[in-house]
Amino acid sequence: MKALNTRLSRRGLVVGLAALTASCATASKRTTVVATVPAPLVVPTEPLLMPSPQAAVTLDPKGLIRKDLLDDALVALKRHGDRVARKDQIYLVDFRQHSRDPRLFRLDMVTGEVEAWRTAHGRNSDPAHTGFARRFSNVKDSGESSVGAYATAGMSSGAKHGANVLLDGLEPTNDQARDRAIIVHAADYCEPEFLSREGKLGRSLGCFALSQADLGVLRPAMDVGRLLFAAA
Repeated sequence: MKALNTRLSRRGLVVGLAALTASCATASKRTTVVATVPAPLVVPTEPLLMPSPQAAVTLDPKGLIRKDLLDDALVALKRHGDRVARKDQIYLVDFRQHSRDPRLFRLDMVTGEVEAWRTAHGRNSDPAHTGFARRFSNVKDSGESSVGAYATAGMSSGAKHGANVLLDGLEPTNDQARDRAIIVHAADYCEPEFLSREGKLGRSLGCFALSQADLGVLRPAMDVGRLLFAAA
């Protein structure tokens, strides 16, 4: 009996130790924590480049256009925006200037740059043919130029003047432009030879007449839906 008890005790001890070992192993598995190594911080070797804000465009940086004329044209562009679909460039005519001087301006609204050409005025706007336009009218057969805002209405061609650009008057000072056939066209009295001989351009019946070469440049650019603003 004593020997049996001894064997049982030893057996119990072995079983107990085995159970304890298994329990510790299980606990060890449950409590094991795997450390996470953080990724190294990447520091840029060059400074970050931030986009710079777009600078405002300076219109007419060389000051070729009379300031009040430019201001009035910009107001007209806003006022007649529904009739002027193409606002990338506008045209201005300064009838205060002598006809020998470039006074038809094209202002690029994207770059702010300005180009200039010569243009004639109406015969009866300058009866004495001084080179300065003094009188303006919206009456048919008056032979005078009209001032105000126009919308270019497309390239055309006529039996009398050939290739031209049609104009629609947008204001009470020029809204008869279509009935009066006020257009942009070429004329021999606007050619360099005439200017060299006379010291001034000849006179139209109210149209914006140009040299043939200048019309070739301006006609396709004016086309449809752009502002032409004339003032004195």
